Amino acid sequence: MNERTPPYSAPKLVASLLGIGYLGRGSGTVAAGVVLAAWWASGWASLPILWVVIVVTALCAIGVVASTMVENEWGVDSGRVVVDEAGGMAIALIGLPGGWPHALAAFVLFRVLDIAKPLGISQLEKLPGGWGVMGDDVLAGIYTNLILQTALLTGIWPT
Repeated sequence: MNERTPPYSAPKLVASLLGIGYLGRGSGTVAAGVVLAAWWASGWASLPILWVVIVVTALCAIGVVASTMVENEWGVDSGRVVVDEAGGMAIALIGLPGGWPHALAAFVLFRVLDIAKPLGISQLEKLPGGWGVMGDDVLAGIYTNLILQTALLTGIWPT
């Protein structure tokens, strides 16, 4: 891709999550919120978990490719790239009950982990290309999901 690649090219549309990345500051939070809204509207929580895992894995794989493709023009881990937040948020929601309290907890916890980058999350940003862009958000999503699933399974937080 070069400087003349239109803003509506497939890699840019994917990387920016259909243009959300062009919003500027806060676009990652907006992208995570869009995934949350899609989760709610689609009834995702009631879908077979294998289907959800396949779709989320495909989203993350496509995100790696798109993020790598736009890197030469937009720079390393550009703020315009928000498909990583979408992938991480989608992972955070896998297998959670369908209520708003769980969804909002996933949203808040994911954003905190994604921004603070504790527990080795920041190390994944060092991976090359789209792997580094997606990696930290994928791990933040995994941590979010594990924390919430543990709280649910142990009864600390009721379903």
